[in-house]
Amino acid sequence: MTDVLLSANNLSVRFGGVLAVNDVSFDVRPGEVFTLIGPNGAGKTTVFNLISRFYQPTQGGIDYAGPNGPVKLTEQPPHQVASLGIARTFQNIELFEHATVLHNLLVGRHTHRQTGFWSQLLFTPATRAAELQAREAAERVIELLDLQRYRDTLVAGLPYGVRKVVELARALCAEPRLLLLDEPSSGLNVEETDDMAFWIQDIVHELGVTVLMVEHDMSLVSRVSDRVLAMNQGQVLAMGTPAEVQADAKVAEAYLGSIEDVSSLRRVQ
Repeated sequence: MTDVLLSANNLSVRFGGVLAVNDVSFDVRPGEVFTLIGPNGAGKTTVFNLISRFYQPTQGGIDYAGPNGPVKLTEQPPHQVASLGIARTFQNIELFEHATVLHNLLVGRHTHRQTGFWSQLLFTPATRAAELQAREAAERVIELLDLQRYRDTLVAGLPYGVRKVVELARALCAEPRLLLLDEPSSGLNVEETDDMAFWIQDIVHELGVTVLMVEHDMSLVSRVSDRVLAMNQGQVLAMGTPAEVQADAKVAEAYLGSIEDVSSLRRVQ
C-alpha cells in the first residue's frame, strides 16, 4: 500500500433483506480528491459509514496506511478511527450550537490530548502548554478558512453556510491524513459552493490532506475531483476522471433513466 492511503476490498453490507452495498472496491491515493457520486440510495453514505466504523461490513474489508503502519480498518473499534488520522464531516451539520466557533474547533483537538485527568483538574504547566498548543492549532485553521470574524460567536447564531465551514474547520483541527466530506455543498448557494471548492483545493494543496468526498453537485465534483466513482443501487457503475464518468452511458441512465424512460416524459403533441 505504498501508493495507496485507503483500499476498500469487495465491501458488502446487508440490512435485513436489503443489500445496501454490493461488492464495492476502490483505492484512494495520497494527495487526491476521490469522489463518490450516484443517485439517492446508491450506497455512498453507507460506504462512508463503513470507513467511519459506524457499520460493520457483511463482507470484505478496508486496508488503511495508518501513521504507525498498515492497519485493517474494519478490525478497529470506532473510537480509534480519529486517532488513526481520519476525520469526517456530516451531511446534516453536527455542531455544539450553544458553544462558540473556537470551542467547537477545540473539540476537534481531543485526539491530540496528552494530559491526564489530574493534570487538567489542577491545570498544571503541562496542561497550560497543551491548551496553548491546541488554541494555536485552532487559530491556524480559523485563518485558513477565513473564520476570524466568527471566532467568538455562538454556532446557533450563524448562517447555515458558515456552519458548514465551521464543521469543516473542526474536522481539520484533528489534523487528519484522510478527510471524509459527506455532501459538503448540501444546502449551499452558488457563491458558497464556489467558496467550498476553494477550501477543498487549499486543504489538499496547502495542508497535504487527502479527501474522500460524497457529492451530488457535479459542478463541484468536476472542479475539485481527481477521480470519481459512480454508484447505483449499492454497486459500482464506473470509475475514472470526472469527464470520463459523466460520459459513461450507465451513469447517465442511473441519473436520467433509459432512453425509453426519457421518451415517455415527452409532451404528447
